[in-house]
Amino acid sequence: MAVRDHPFILQIQNPQNLMSTTMSESVAKKQRTAKDTTAYRPSRDDSGDGNNLGTTNGRIALDCSVRHTRQGHGRIGAANVLSDLYAEGVGDCDFVLMLLAACRDMNEDERTICTKEMVKGFNDACLEAGTSVSGGQTVLNPWPVIGGVATTICSEGEYVKSDGAQVGDVVVLTKPLGTQVAVNVHEWRVRQTPKWQELSKRNIISLEQAEDMMHAAVCSMSRLNRHAGSLMVKHHAHAGTDVTGFGILGHAQNLMDNQAAEVGMEIHTLPCIANTSKVEESGVLDFRLLKGYSAETSGGLMICMKEEDAVAYCKELEDLDEEPAWIIGRVVEDPNRKASIADDFKTLEVEMKG
Repeated sequence: MAVRDHPFILQIQNPQNLMSTTMSESVAKKQRTAKDTTAYRPSRDDSGDGNNLGTTNGRIALDCSVRHTRQGHGRIGAANVLSDLYAEGVGDCDFVLMLLAACRDMNEDERTICTKEMVKGFNDACLEAGTSVSGGQTVLNPWPVIGGVATTICSEGEYVKSDGAQVGDVVVLTKPLGTQVAVNVHEWRVRQTPKWQELSKRNIISLEQAEDMMHAAVCSMSRLNRHAGSLMVKHHAHAGTDVTGFGILGHAQNLMDNQAAEVGMEIHTLPCIANTSKVEESGVLDFRLLKGYSAETSGGLMICMKEEDAVAYCKELEDLDEEPAWIIGRVVEDPNRKASIADDFKTLEVEMKG
């Protein structure tokens, strides 16, 4: 591994099975840590009960998880791990450590199959990212958990410090919102719960729409933020974070709290996976999607940059990922450093191409 002059170690480990945090270290700090894990929690009743909601101030939330495919679960876990690294504007990862918990409550055959599929999905995503798993730790646990630590070595100027947002910047989002809604609706449909029956009876969403919504969520969560991160330095990004367990407004507030300048953020657009906002507005369950606090898993990057840079960034990213990115807000002068959603915000219904 070549070590460049004055190397900075970026080491990512953000515990998202419990909460997601935006890093708030000083500019001079050279080692950064956060740990990402994605937990599958079996339940005796409706595990898609929506109880993994963010708090009203966005300080803690549980991420949703994918329960119908273990390999997909492992891939999403790896995408989640790598995402924090990409949010620093780094496109390459030198190595990953895997943190794995096998379910002690499964029988031996179930545990072997589940664990192998999760590990395969995790490894496949790491290989796609141009990196590999070099070690880690394995334990027994009441439920399966997979996550890890992503590390790269780079020089100053090869990554984006997370405290440089400026008045007049616009805010870019690289993936749509609504993964929590989509996964819960999928659980309701599979289990034929009263919530699904209410959605069907009121013609809020059809079976086909629910399946499309889940497919879009899995495609979004599985897609690496590698291109989104690797373009940040090229297009002069000033600050960024990924959108995960706190929801978009929770992470926006954390990002503003970390800025060197006295700035705030106004969000005017919420791009949502098609039909997730319809489920939210139905009142069957308040995920707080349109209030900005619905938890996301392996969500997009939220980046502050000049408008002309943002337009070029979104165009190049769409060419690479074949999925759109959006300008969703702006950075304003604010001594209180408040992030908010505008009263007249608009939602975008996003039909995924994947």
